[in-house]
Amino acid sequence: MTAASYGGVPNESRMSRDAAIARAADYFDSGGFKADLARRVAIPTESQNPERAAELTRYVETEMKPALEALGFGCRVLRQPKARGPFLVGERHEGAGLPTILAYGHGDVIRGLEAGWKPGLSPWRLVETDGRYYGRGVADNKGQHTINIAALAAVLAVRGRLGFNIKWLIEMGEETGSSGLREVCEENRELLAADVLIASDGPRLTADRPTIFLGTRGGYPIDLWVDAREGGHHSGNWGGLLSSPAIQLVHALSSIAGPTGQVRIPEWVPDRIPEPVRRALADCEVRAGPGDPVIDPNWGEPGLTLAEKVFAWCCFEILAMTAGNPESPVNAVPPRAWARGQLRFVVGIEIEEILPALRRHLDRHGFPMVQIAQGRDEIFHATRLDPDHPWVQWVAGSIARTTNRPTAILPNSGGSLPNDIFSEGLGLPTIWVPHS
Repeated sequence: MTAASYGGVPNESRMSRDAAIARAADYFDSGGFKADLARRVAIPTESQNPERAAELTRYVETEMKPALEALGFGCRVLRQPKARGPFLVGERHEGAGLPTILAYGHGDVIRGLEAGWKPGLSPWRLVETDGRYYGRGVADNKGQHTINIAALAAVLAVRGRLGFNIKWLIEMGEETGSSGLREVCEENRELLAADVLIASDGPRLTADRPTIFLGTRGGYPIDLWVDAREGGHHSGNWGGLLSSPAIQLVHALSSIAGPTGQVRIPEWVPDRIPEPVRRALADCEVRAGPGDPVIDPNWGEPGLTLAEKVFAWCCFEILAMTAGNPESPVNAVPPRAWARGQLRFVVGIEIEEILPALRRHLDRHGFPMVQIAQGRDEIFHATRLDPDHPWVQWVAGSIARTTNRPTAILPNSGGSLPNDIFSEGLGLPTIWVPHS
């Protein structure tokens, strides 16, 4: 069943919409949202830290499962050998003739890095400063799925029913590449069958602009390194006689992207931007908000708008580099240099061709000594739903009626999510409604 055939989900009056919005606003104003979020932030769900495995389970079992059950969901907890934590699946079924929505969120966060926080602050304690909440998971992703669950509660309190069926999938390993999520979805296709995915993650176009995005740019990590010889050698006695791995690697990297960031490997960029994508992005102004870095307008692919650069094109970044001992340099030619690169790519780039194209490029430019490899096992695929899809128009219209503001429609986000598991694996139209 599609949004067009159903004619809207659900069939409700403006009065009930206003009442549900008022109830949600009261939940926030009364401190209910802050209390729920603070309790969830306090659970240190670092999926990158093996010592936090019990916390991943605690978040599912003691926090999210009861929250969904209180709204009439039947829940089950799934395990998958590849995953570091459990998966929670909840279902609320209201009728055989109603459309079914699949919602998604992740309860894990990146490492807390307690030592890096200001005195008196902790990643596991919610703090409000200048109208903003701080704490691990506030935006990514505990705050976002807390908002969505609260929205369901507000509608149920006003109407007594949602008017559609809904399933929830919460994972605990997104920050480590969503290991096991693909297998869970493959093994439970019937359990997770739906008409559309509507979920929340990532940032809005700007803080004050209601936004949806319909897919993600892909993310492909690449290790590049030069192993020249065993051990370092005195730069006074051997400098000028021994090749420098660092200099070789820097020149190789500069051949991949130009001095203003333009990608120079043809297989790493699309042939063109599709017209529906260009049309949707024409209404999307990218600008820096308070606390954001200043945008470099001349960086990236020439001739594209800022929105097209980040949502419709590809970029190559250097995430880290090492040679020698950065903390305590010595007078020696280092034996090795290493860099972690990352290609952010859009639909149309062949994943299987990313490394071969790089190899050909490096060899062609005289850098056979540079070795390359995929940076890790898990990569993110590029996905994109047509902006003219009926579900897109329905969701954008609903948000506009709620906020009284036009909805920004991004064909895909600039970042990466395991969206292909839903769009390709489960065959669903995918719509993300970011709250951060």
